[in-house]
Amino acid sequence: MGKTIRTDAVKDLFEAVLTLENVEECFDFFEDVCTVNEVLSIAQRFAVAKMLKENKTYLEVAKETGASTATISRVNRSLNYGNDGYEMVFSRLNKE
Repeated sequence: MGKTIRTDAVKDLFEAVLTLENVEECFDFFEDVCTVNEVLSIAQRFAVAKMLKENKTYLEVAKETGASTATISRVNRSLNYGNDGYEMVFSRLNKE
């Protein structure tokens, strides 16, 4: 089996994220913890996932997000065979 994210260090990070109370605090925290490119890459993947859920084509997604087909494929694989993390978040966002 490959690497796992289920480590004490990652758990500590996620618990820290759960203490953030608003978007501005998220900006401050993630700007300190990550490089700008790391945050932008994660945001790009999230945008790709949203567009794929809207049944956009790879070409449309690539054009709008600038994501490579490899990234789009990786996100699509997570949507179809992952842990349903995207789906959980999307359903919660739709309730708001």
